[in-house]
Amino acid sequence: MILGERLRTVREMKELSQGDVEKRSGLLRCYLSRVENGHTVPAVETLEKLARALEVPMYELLYEGEEPPKPQIPGGKSGHRLWGSSGKDARYLRKLQQCLARMDEEDRNLLLFTVAKMSKPKKGEKTQ
Repeated sequence: MILGERLRTVREMKELSQGDVEKRSGLLRCYLSRVENGHTVPAVETLEKLARALEVPMYELLYEGEEPPKPQIPGGKSGHRLWGSSGKDARYLRKLQQCLARMDEEDRNLLLFTVAKMSKPKKGEKTQ
């Protein structure tokens, strides 16, 4: 994927000139031209400005292919919620994150090693 080509395609689909994007983003028209022609690779912050100016999510500027990937939203159409995304589980997960953040790295590594060992199936056990 060439980012400059993608930017130009999106800009042209929205019927915007480089001058329009310049006004919306605050980036110079000559810089936009250099990006679109592949002479310059913008920083992430600059990509954010361009995405806002073009009124598209940033991932649309970065994907390859005909259609952008569908974002995975917790509790989306399928009705399945990710564990820890809400309620009591979310509070528990937040508390666990706080506790892990206060541990020193050696203790945290030991805890994670122990959990990994405990979660491995025993020989002869079938996994789902």
